Amino acid sequence: MLNCLQSWPEPVIRVQHLSDSGIRVIPDRYVKKPSDRPIFDLDPSSEIDIPVIDMRGLYSDDESIRRKTAGMIDGACREWGFFQVVNHGVSHEVMARTREVWREFFELPLEEKQKYANSPSTYEGELGAEYSKQVVELCGKLMKIFSTNLGLKEEYLEEAFGGEELGACMRVNYYPKCPQPDLTLGLSPHSDPGGMTILFPDENVSGLQVRHADNWVTVKPIPNAFIVNLGDQLQVLSNANYKSVEHRVIVNSEKERVSLALFYNPKGDMVIKPAEQLVTAEQPPLYRPTTYDQYRLYMRMKGPSGKSQVESLKST
Repeated sequence: MLNCLQSWPEPVIRVQHLSDSGIRVIPDRYVKKPSDRPIFDLDPSSEIDIPVIDMRGLYSDDESIRRKTAGMIDGACREWGFFQVVNHGVSHEVMARTREVWREFFELPLEEKQKYANSPSTYEGELGAEYSKQVVELCGKLMKIFSTNLGLKEEYLEEAFGGEELGACMRVNYYPKCPQPDLTLGLSPHSDPGGMTILFPDENVSGLQVRHADNWVTVKPIPNAFIVNLGDQLQVLSNANYKSVEHRVIVNSEKERVSLALFYNPKGDMVIKPAEQLVTAEQPPLYRPTTYDQYRLYMRMKGPSGKSQVESLKST
């Protein structure tokens, strides 16, 4: 089930050696135009953040607590498209060991890392496989909750993704120290083209920013938590009841940052369209049917470009 047959849409640009060389001025090609440059929180104590949800509530003996927890997830999917989960069932030990293995990998000499370039299967190993397995199981739990929150049968969204043949892959991101973080970004604004992303962030270094109410909100990572964000395919299937949200990554002048992202996506040839149960005379289908392969090809050609990708599918 875990496969990543096509590369990520952005070109792989190896900037770690630039950071390690001690440069004080970033190359011009990395400098963003003023309107695209990051905005850092003026007040780091700000209480604005994405919702945090304790998943233990889903398994409470108290039905009211189960409903309240499911309702919190529903609200986060409708308003934010992002939330953090704690007590999610993935082993904290496996999480910590996996992150440290990847941190050690990025500390290897460039020549050693080059041996593994573009062939992640060669260094995934048993630990990576166990981590991926547990996170995919978490995705399955969340998909069932999404389905029932939308009034669909519990297995609807998983089946729409292709059931046992759905696609998933893991990407590890390394953001080196940057001497001019106010001029550039680690990752340009975009919404994820797939179904759902489970991000294991660096709990010591904030970097992810989410667009909310026309402002950029810096996510404050919680130890042993995952950041969940909805992709474009869930926005389409839910007929925009749930939404994918534009996000980006800022960089840091003092610390490097490592994060692990697992992308939970539909099978490539599955036709994705609004669920018929969510289409009414008052709420007609908002998006044209397309396969996931066709959809992600668009992003590979255009690159990250905000929400323009899913907007291009809107029915006229």
